[in-house]
Amino acid sequence: MDFPEQLNESQLKAVTCTDGPSLIVAGAGSGKTRVLTYKIAYLLQQGIPARQIMALTFTNKAAREMKERIERLVGSADARYLVMGTFHSVCTRLIRPYADRIGYTRDFTIYDTTDSRSLLKAICKERGLDEKIYKPAAVHSRISMAKNSGISPAQYGMNQQLLREDREMRLYDMTAVYELYQARLRAANAMDFDDLLINMLRLMNDCPDVCNNYQQQFRYVLVDEYQDTNYIQFLLVQKLAEPQNNISVVGDDAQSIYSFRGADIRNILGFQRVYPQAQVFKLERNYRSTQNIVNAANSLIHKNVHQIEKTVYSEKEEGKPLSLQAYMDDRAEAEGVVRQIASSHRKEGYGYDDIAVLYRTNAQSRVLEGELRKQNIPYRIYGGTSFYQRKEIKDTLCYLRLAVNRRDNEALLRIIGFPGRGIGDTTMKKVSLNAIEHHRSYLDVMRAPDESGLEVNAGTKKKLQSFALYIDDLHEQSEKMDAYYFAEYVLRTSGVLTALALDRTPEGIDRAQNVQELLNAIREFVALRQNEGVDFTPITDFLSEVSLQTDQDENLEDTTQRVTLMTVHAAKGLEFSVVFIVGLEENLFPSQFCVQPGEIEEERRLLYVAVTRAMEQCFLSYARQRFRNGSFSFASPSRFLNDIDRQYIALRNTQAAPSIPSVPRNPNYPINLNIPGTSSAPGVAKTPVRNEEDQASAIWHSGDRVSHRSFGDGTVVRVYHDEATGNDKIEIHFDAQGTKTLLLSYAKLDRI
Repeated sequence: MDFPEQLNESQLKAVTCTDGPSLIVAGAGSGKTRVLTYKIAYLLQQGIPARQIMALTFTNKAAREMKERIERLVGSADARYLVMGTFHSVCTRLIRPYADRIGYTRDFTIYDTTDSRSLLKAICKERGLDEKIYKPAAVHSRISMAKNSGISPAQYGMNQQLLREDREMRLYDMTAVYELYQARLRAANAMDFDDLLINMLRLMNDCPDVCNNYQQQFRYVLVDEYQDTNYIQFLLVQKLAEPQNNISVVGDDAQSIYSFRGADIRNILGFQRVYPQAQVFKLERNYRSTQNIVNAANSLIHKNVHQIEKTVYSEKEEGKPLSLQAYMDDRAEAEGVVRQIASSHRKEGYGYDDIAVLYRTNAQSRVLEGELRKQNIPYRIYGGTSFYQRKEIKDTLCYLRLAVNRRDNEALLRIIGFPGRGIGDTTMKKVSLNAIEHHRSYLDVMRAPDESGLEVNAGTKKKLQSFALYIDDLHEQSEKMDAYYFAEYVLRTSGVLTALALDRTPEGIDRAQNVQELLNAIREFVALRQNEGVDFTPITDFLSEVSLQTDQDENLEDTTQRVTLMTVHAAKGLEFSVVFIVGLEENLFPSQFCVQPGEIEEERRLLYVAVTRAMEQCFLSYARQRFRNGSFSFASPSRFLNDIDRQYIALRNTQAAPSIPSVPRNPNYPINLNIPGTSSAPGVAKTPVRNEEDQASAIWHSGDRVSHRSFGDGTVVRVYHDEATGNDKIEIHFDAQGTKTLLLSYAKLDRI
């Protein structure tokens, strides 16, 4: 194997350094996996037995692919006995022979996430805790966070910060739940995923002979994606590598984006403090992206204070500058992005698989999906689910379905347990059998259980009747209220919004945002119908629209070439020829939940990851206003746009935005990109105009003659901002239809 022919100079130095600690800082697209693979192959070539090499990864896929590459380099016989895998799989293998030393048997069970949450649900139920507050996912997240930080149940109960956080979430019994959870695991001779790491560390600390055996066996320890390790993983790696300290870690601090999972960037930033004699190798050549993309990403990430200094470079062609586009609103942004996707495909020859759209939150996919379907462009949701197929969205839609069609038994079965009402599966099975026997709907049986002889106790009958009466009320309201106000009424009275708001885990916040985005979709649907001359839009019309969209989703799955939609977190490790990064606005990217300097730096790293996914072209965009909570709210361009050196950005002509005043910006983060409609002076923000004419008068004036596809020709009376709703409106006197007031964002007027 001729290493010099296969590696560049920096890679070769990192590969051939085998003794002592080493830190390999691998910039984006610099061949990190290649270096780690060749380093292991080099150790084998130098005569190191495979059994003495441990390589730790974060996914089984990464371990499998590396092992296959090593086998191709040195042969399967040499690679067969490598101890290579995820932290959890390797710890499982090492614990089993000595499980009795820490109070387990060798056949201990491993609880996956579903098992753990099922156990926690049972514990909370036994203790009589409110299931709307003590949700298994939220409770599990708190316990996992504590374990990853090395906090035992006893220490948890003495940690004032954790207790304060629990009080804010009304998790007053959290310490007791944690204690009981651990006791139940121990009684079941079981470990959850986090316990595998903790118990491995405990085994090493409490059993010197076992520790010595493993330290002597594993003379070389290599760790991939070191920036993603948590506190327990840091301690475990440190212990395993002693006393030789032949530890080699590979990672990129600029791509540390998983603190919400417990990852601690201090592990990689502080590696040289822990190992002062460590050799540091920087892989700075990017093999993935053009020079403009790499340089733009560098200018962005260099604004972070806490980082390992490096300058990534590319020897590929200079390439196109990043494209920056401002749009009127999120709907216009989706239209513009999809239009550019179509152009990239038809005019530039990119396959749909070459294109990805990245966003900060899952909820942003909704408008993009709608526009892609409208233009018949196939797509996939990577690492997630299509918007209308997400559980919380289907749950909400089933409430709406049942309200208008009280015989929809499948919808009833889906929502009866969310939020919890004390009506379990056993009861619903009885209702189902009774309904079939008497040829009635489930709700009919629940409304009058005695009429069909339903065999349940008095308390259960009361619960069933209460739910049936609630659905009857919804049915009545559905005929009086338009789709948006009715959906809002359902979410509020059903307790769905409250239940979602109580779950403050990242997944819970994501679900709440998705439901809010569904409300936005319904509000938008109603507004469009109003502008088409429909005065009242029932919820049945929206449900029909969604059903058609769902059918189209299924048809799109038949194609092989699809545009990829995903969050930036899901995009790490992937690459595409053309990348769109949407929603670059304050309180979205960076997230509204990130306020501390360290959190803002992670958000900046997240954008760095997004930009470096692009190989040839990168499109950035933001909306001047975004549809939230039933109305448009003004948005400021993300502070990160000002971090990217302007020489690497091409400002595209912004769309005319008659309904949008210039957006005031945070003076601490001035956006001075000289974008039309914004201030060109650093730190200077124009004051929004708020009067009857507004900035819309730049396009439409009183007296202008216009044409509307539903109302025909007319004359503009006035253009104004409605403070009550936060929307910009245009009043038009139509020749044949009289005076109408339309939402300017959806009016779609042509000048006569």
